[in-house]
Amino acid sequence: MSLLVKICGLSTRETLETALDAGADMVGFVFFPPSPRHVSLELGRDLGRQVKRRALKVALTVDADDATLDNIMDALSPDILQLHGKESVARLRDIKQRFGRPVMKAVPVATTADLAVLPGYAEVADRILFDARAPKDATRPGGLGAAFDWHLLENLELKLPYMVSGGLDAHNVAEAVRVTRAGGVDVSSGVESASGLKDPEMIKAFIRAARATKDASQELSVR
Repeated sequence: MSLLVKICGLSTRETLETALDAGADMVGFVFFPPSPRHVSLELGRDLGRQVKRRALKVALTVDADDATLDNIMDALSPDILQLHGKESVARLRDIKQRFGRPVMKAVPVATTADLAVLPGYAEVADRILFDARAPKDATRPGGLGAAFDWHLLENLELKLPYMVSGGLDAHNVAEAVRVTRAGGVDVSSGVESASGLKDPEMIKAFIRAARATKDASQELSVR
């Protein structure tokens, strides 16, 4: 199975087109005002139309209420809802039933103890996204450019598909996939020249590096 590559926090037509042309499987749009990558509903609608089914559209939200999600559904019509806050298992279930979309739950990781929530989320979520746990004084839960100890996932037994994020870039994505055996990678700040400012060349380099990672693993398995 090929590695899924997600470019998150896209906010301009140029960088979205770059990600699509380079072969991103998922493109993520942040609907969370404290983030430098936040997009308005109007911009989200415009960018969503540009995708034209060339990739899966992912709407990232943080503890959003139903009214907010209703507006996002109307504007973007996302293929996946990425829940990046402290949403409970019950809340995940409510969102899936109400909005009828697959749900990807972000799980912040700093220690093995952070993995204790997995059995509950695994009952409802369609996919898990492992991200670095934000510092206590952080104003947002992700997109901070920090990596977690990937070795915490080495002996992970999770039947649910999962992706890794947090501090990834073109230089370390191969090691992240090798250690975690993740089926997908998610990058945001790792393809930016400044906070919230995506760099087209960095996007292309990351996708090339991620694709090469999977190709290399397939060659080794054949040998």
